[in-house]
Amino acid sequence: CLVAIVQHDMKLERSTYEVLQILSISLTDKTHLTNLFDKAKFKNDKDRCGSSEPNLFNF
Repeated sequence: CLVAIVQHDMKLERSTYEVLQILSISLTDKTHLTNLFDKAKFKNDKDRCGSSEPNLFNF
């Protein structure tokens, strides 16, 4: 519900899924939301997860 409010107030043209992904990445980051959504231009999970980040689902 809060995600939908933020999505509406910021006039984001992203799906709720994408917004949730971006927010989950930046839980410990102290970046303003406007800057966070401006710089988050990933296309899928592989684009946002660099080789330095461990991935839970890589078997």
